[in-house]
Amino acid sequence: MSSDTLPLTPELLGYLQKVSLREPPVLRRLREEITAHPYASMQISPEQGQFMALLIKLIGARRTLEIGVFTGYSSIAVALALPQDGCITACDVDEDFISIARGYWDEAGVSNKIDLHMAPALDTLQQLLDQGSTNSYDLAFIDADKCNYPNYYEKCLQLVRPGGIILVDNVLWGGRVANQDIYDEDTLGIRRLNTIIHADDRVDVSMIPIGDGLTLARKR
Repeated sequence: MSSDTLPLTPELLGYLQKVSLREPPVLRRLREEITAHPYASMQISPEQGQFMALLIKLIGARRTLEIGVFTGYSSIAVALALPQDGCITACDVDEDFISIARGYWDEAGVSNKIDLHMAPALDTLQQLLDQGSTNSYDLAFIDADKCNYPNYYEKCLQLVRPGGIILVDNVLWGGRVANQDIYDEDTLGIRRLNTIIHADDRVDVSMIPIGDGLTLARKR
């Protein structure tokens, strides 16, 4: 027994994936394709995708938000876990990334569950609020431009129902959040949100060292 989180060596990560990962073939193919992509580091880890899918089933989610789609790994993992009438409201602005995601959504048979909004996410989230969607989503996943993390969080907190969950990716930011000599705009945005959520009595919170760090904030 240890009071510290065990560091994951490549060997231990390989073992973890070997004995726990149940990655659908379509997600494995997507992950392997993106390995050579210049922005491959933006993709979530397969064990994180599986964890998110489990959360969907645990809370019985039907409506979710995704802020930042990239090439579609997280949206497919979530969509496959949603019921047939489930829906992801997905926000992105990069057509190059989305063109890859569309192909894999089709291959996975989940395109009918994706309501894609090609527009700045803050605009889309505000439109949803203006349309009366407050407290109507079960889960939100934030994984877009880091400087806007605090803004995304506040709008998602309005859109997610009590008992729903907000997931925030990259909250450890490769360790840069703990280095006070680093103060670029993205790092500052993540640090600010981490501090906000830690002190926010509107949510229950846990920061998990999976992937690049994942925060779970449950709306009270």
